[in-house]
Amino acid sequence: MGLFTHVSNPRQSRDYKTRATPPRSVTYLVPFDGSPLAEAALARAAEFSSVMDEDVLALAVVPVDEPDFAVERGWIDTPGEYDPDEIVDRLRSQVADVAPAAAFRCERPEDVSSVASVTTDVVRTIRTVAQEAGATIVFIGSENAGRVSTPVSSVGAPVSEDPRYDVHIVRHAGDAGD
Repeated sequence: MGLFTHVSNPRQSRDYKTRATPPRSVTYLVPFDGSPLAEAALARAAEFSSVMDEDVLALAVVPVDEPDFAVERGWIDTPGEYDPDEIVDRLRSQVADVAPAAAFRCERPEDVSSVASVTTDVVRTIRTVAQEAGATIVFIGSENAGRVSTPVSSVGAPVSEDPRYDVHIVRHAGDAGD
């Protein structure tokens, strides 16, 4: 599939250049880009997991060579600053701060189609990981997931359309754990 995988928790290696096995019985998946809504979705998933005794997997999708995407996400200020490893480290740290018991996985999708947008590649990656992990609920932090009109850059709406898992949409950053 051409994806590099990184799964980490306190008991696992930081090496994300090799294929890793997802944590056992992961059922709550949180696409995580470091935004306040993604943090709120992760906090909500952690709350659910503490009650339901389920694992949480935070998934960061950091494209291999897409500095403009990184600028759009607020990961960097200018394309010249693009360092995917630094971005992954920052996202991993944020996940640990918000939900210390959550596993962290990073995917770096390669451009598989010259006609697909970066957003399409990110959505494809999230759906693939949801299926691989056996996710039963995907927690999405999105102001616009499920609305009739959505911006092209949003991954919330296309991810929420997949019938293989339930979707919990967090639309307000202050709703989870605050």
